[in-house]
Amino acid sequence: MDAKDILGLPKTSLPAQEKKPRPQKDSQRKPDGISREVYALTGGLTPLMPAIDPSQLKKKPPVDEKITWQWLPFTSSARKDNLQLYHWVRVVNGVPPTGDYSFAKYNKSVDVIKYTDEEYEKYLKDPTWTKEETDLLFDLCERFDLRFVAIADRFPSSWTVEELKDRYYSASRAILLARAASPADVATHPLVKEPYNVSQEIERKRALSMYLSITKQQDRKDAEVLAEAKRISESRMPAKVAEEPELAVAANAAAEVTERAIPGDTPSKVQLPSTVVPSALTADNASTLASLRMLRVYLRTYALEQMVQAASSSAGLRTIKRVEQTLQELGVNLKPRVPTKAVCAEHLELRKEILTLLNLQKQLQYKEAEGSSFREGSYTETPSTPKDRTFIPDSMSFGGERVGKREQKRKAPGRLSEAPSLPAQSKRPRKLKASDL
Repeated sequence: MDAKDILGLPKTSLPAQEKKPRPQKDSQRKPDGISREVYALTGGLTPLMPAIDPSQLKKKPPVDEKITWQWLPFTSSARKDNLQLYHWVRVVNGVPPTGDYSFAKYNKSVDVIKYTDEEYEKYLKDPTWTKEETDLLFDLCERFDLRFVAIADRFPSSWTVEELKDRYYSASRAILLARAASPADVATHPLVKEPYNVSQEIERKRALSMYLSITKQQDRKDAEVLAEAKRISESRMPAKVAEEPELAVAANAAAEVTERAIPGDTPSKVQLPSTVVPSALTADNASTLASLRMLRVYLRTYALEQMVQAASSSAGLRTIKRVEQTLQELGVNLKPRVPTKAVCAEHLELRKEILTLLNLQKQLQYKEAEGSSFREGSYTETPSTPKDRTFIPDSMSFGGERVGKREQKRKAPGRLSEAPSLPAQSKRPRKLKASDL
C-alpha cells in the first residue's frame, strides 16, 4: 500500500521527463613534467618562458660512462706567476679534462706601444712633460688597460683625464709615424686615422654635464618651447601648401598666353606683351624654389636642372633645341663645369635671354610676313584668293537666286495641287457608346 492507495488515486504512471544531456567538457590531459597544482593554477595556458623538455629531466647517463667529481689543481695562462689553484672538476671514467683553464680566453690585454730613449729624444720631447712622467703614464696604461679614470686616480701629478689621454695618444701616434717606412703604411691605423681631439672631448663632457644637470622645471620649459614651435610650423604649413598651387596656376596661365601669342606654324595677329615672359619665368622660378625648399638638402646641379626646366616649360621642344644650339655656338657648356651659386645664376640668366631673343625673332618674322602680305595687293591678291579671278556682277549669282527662290515659293502650292492626290487614309472606327445601343 502506498500513498495513492490511501488517497484513492488511480495508479497511472506520469510521463517520464527526458533528461537533457549535459555538454561534455573538453578534457585536457595534463602534460608530463608539470605538477597537478601548477597545471590547475595556470589553467593550461602557455608559459611565458620555454619549458624544459621532460625527456631531458628524466634522461639517464649512458651505462658505460662513470661520472665523478674530483678536487683537482689547475693553472691559467692568463697569469704569469704560474699560480696553482684547485677546483671541482667533472671526471668521466677516471680521465680528468686537459687543456687550458676555461675562463682564460676572457683575459684580453691592450698592446701598448713601447719606445726607446733615442726615440723619446727625437719624437716625444715635450716642455710640459718629463721623461719620468711619460714612462709612468705608459706603465700605468699597460697595467690598467687604458682605463684612464683609474690611471688619473693613481697618477702623482694633477693632470686631468683629457690631458693624460692627449699625451698617450699623441706619443703613440708619433712613434707609429716615425717607425713606418711611409705615411701610407699606417694610414689605416686607428691612432693615425682618427687622432684624439682634446677640445672636442672637453666640449662633449661639458655638454653632457649640462644635460645631466637639467632640472625638471627646465626640462618642462624645453618641452613647452618645442611643442609651441611644432604648433607654429603646423599652422604655417597649410599656407605654404596653398601658395604652391597658386604659383603653379600662374605659371600655366603664363605658358598658355605665350603659346597663343607665339604659335608654331601659322602667323598670328596677337601681340606678345612684354611682361608675359618675365612673369611666367618668375612664377616658374618661384614654384621651383618652393619645391626645392621642401627638400631641405639638395645638389646645386639638381636645382639648376629644375630651374632650367621651369624656365623652358613655356617653350616647345624645337625652341629648347635652338637654345641649346645657340649655347653651343657661343661656346658655352650646356651644364656648368663648376656649378657654384654665381655660375648657375649667370647660366640661367643667359638661357632666359636667349629664349627671349628667339621669341622676339619669331614675332618679328610674323610681323614682317603680315606687312609684306598687306603691301603686295588688295584683298583679291591675298594667298587665299587666286590672282586671275575677276569678280563680274551677275544677276544670276546675286539677285537671280533670290528671284528664283521667290518664284519657287509662289509655285509651291500650285505644284501641290497639280500632283496626283493621295488616296484617303482610312479612319479608325469610332467606339460605340451606351446611348447607341
